[in-house]
Amino acid sequence: MKTVDVLFEESGLWIEDVAERSKLAEERVEAIALGRWTPSPDERIRIAQALSVSVDEVSWGHTMDPRNLRYRRFGLKEDF
Repeated sequence: MKTVDVLFEESGLWIEDVAERSKLAEERVEAIALGRWTPSPDERIRIAQALSVSVDEVSWGHTMDPRNLRYRRFGLKEDF
């Protein structure tokens, strides 16, 4: 099983390519590829078909650590 970002790297496709093939918004495809959005069953089918893989071959779900997102967004506080 591979994550969507790994499949993007292996396929050589761009966000725009997969968005066009899957008929999904580029913003949604990007969020899925970056692990910020867990796709619906329909989105999973569309993305998998666009990447020429089976839905069962993909590890779907969030891959970003929310702590890292919070740190990048607000910074680390000096005083704990």
